[in-house]
Amino acid sequence: MNIKGNLLDVLSQLPAGVKLVAVSKFHPNEAILEAYEAGQRIFGESKVQEMTDKQKSLPKDIEWHFIGHLQSNKIKYMAPYVSMIHGIDSYKLLCEINKQAESSRRVIPCLLQIHIAQEETKFGFSFDECRNLFAQEKWEKLTHISICGLMGMATNTDNLKQIETEFCSLSTFFKEIKHTYFAQNPDFKELSMGMSHDYLQAIAVGSTLVRVGSKIFGERTY
Repeated sequence: MNIKGNLLDVLSQLPAGVKLVAVSKFHPNEAILEAYEAGQRIFGESKVQEMTDKQKSLPKDIEWHFIGHLQSNKIKYMAPYVSMIHGIDSYKLLCEINKQAESSRRVIPCLLQIHIAQEETKFGFSFDECRNLFAQEKWEKLTHISICGLMGMATNTDNLKQIETEFCSLSTFFKEIKHTYFAQNPDFKELSMGMSHDYLQAIAVGSTLVRVGSKIFGERTY
């Protein structure tokens, strides 16, 4: 497995303004270090314990992005160091992140997950639930989080037209939320969508963060 070659191949396909989250979950430190030594600094993990263990033992300039489904009782373990939390799907989670970030004297960047796929197993706000969250304005009192954008996962399908339609719907919704609530806030700029099998389609419609794992590290050993 040529991790460096795979990484550089993916990076060569990313236009200016699009960042790569190298999804390192379930991969060993040695694999992460190989990507790190090739210049990668943003890594994505989906288990808080695994990410925390890696954070303690790997270079301190790594930006750790949490990309899994988040349980509120685990937030305190990553609050001191996590660079961004993707996939927040409730106001309750935002409140708990805010509380733990305050304890750590930090402001934690967060992305709200929007449900755009046809699969029920995927999490996230509906468009209307997200609109309601912002309309209620309670979120503005959460001063230890920074809502930096939205994320979403397309349906796991070979139907490229469906994937494109789902990504386009999220891109359009991102622009609506940006215009309505964050027009004067430059921090709200990230649209996280696209994984190993569909990141090129995501980039084509406005993704700024792509989460690529198996294309860099190979298939995972669970």
